[in-house]
Amino acid sequence: MKKFTAIMCLALALVTPVFAQGQGEASDIEIGCAIYKFDDTFMTGVRNAIIAAAAETDAKVEVVDSMNIQATQNEKVDLFITKGMDAMQINPVDRTAAGVIIDKAKKANIPVVFFNREPLAEDMAKWDKIYYVGARAEESGTMSGQLVVDYWKANPKMDKNRDGVLQYVMLKGEPGHQDAELRTEYSIKALQDAGIKVEKLAEDTGMWDRVKGQEKMAAFIASQGDAIEAVFANNDDMALGAIEALKAAGYFKDGKFMPVVGVDATAPALQALEEGTLLGTVLNDAVNQGRATFALSYELAKGNTPTDASIGYTITDGKYVWVPYQKVTKENYQQFK
Repeated sequence: MKKFTAIMCLALALVTPVFAQGQGEASDIEIGCAIYKFDDTFMTGVRNAIIAAAAETDAKVEVVDSMNIQATQNEKVDLFITKGMDAMQINPVDRTAAGVIIDKAKKANIPVVFFNREPLAEDMAKWDKIYYVGARAEESGTMSGQLVVDYWKANPKMDKNRDGVLQYVMLKGEPGHQDAELRTEYSIKALQDAGIKVEKLAEDTGMWDRVKGQEKMAAFIASQGDAIEAVFANNDDMALGAIEALKAAGYFKDGKFMPVVGVDATAPALQALEEGTLLGTVLNDAVNQGRATFALSYELAKGNTPTDASIGYTITDGKYVWVPYQKVTKENYQQFK
């Protein structure tokens, strides 16, 4: 994807030696990959990165859409097992359902790399051939909050009612999803840690979806009006939906601005940064998440125990690969295109 050109170059430098050593050494490697749903903007980036990484090797990756239904994903996993896949890459629909998948995989002796949605710790401990690739959601929450802290301090007029309190609304992702919960908690904690008093005017779930984000934001505007001083969204799709609702309410013209922050640094979000409608976002590195997921599963599929050197990424606690976030603003967004 074009927006990740700079990151892709880094990723290629990191993992090309790993993939090169696999050329000619293994044959007929097949890996099953189940995405929670194909029409998620961020997961499309991860999926494309997995496919691109696989193309550099002799491995074949079968990628399937779970359509945001856990029962459907379980059926896909059963099919992978029946086909005798050498490894599986699973982006769970429901992180609490990972234990069932692990039990099936362990029985069939098929290693699993979970990604983007972290299984419970007790499930990760069930077997030594289970790994996870993702990012620490609290980091993205903190960075989202810091974007608003910086704007608040630099723009006294943001405090529209001059009460010294930042009145905000929150668009959350999927209820119970660790990213949604931690991004919500840590974004506000960053404000409080900076000494800013806050007041939550409204909060609702937009389910990571742009249309739902627009609908929820329209409802916030209808109920709270100009009392809103900032909008937090757990991902860019919801942030962009919020921006559409704000545009309909007269914002982003004639000097009327609303600070909106998201997470992911998707291509549409970078465009919004360029246009000046999005205050900032946080890069959730789809390319490196995808490439790390493939690198781990490729090593496991060959019967190897992955190491930092063999996959090109740091493995923490023997099971986790954490890909760092980065703040993205109008000042630096071009490097992430």
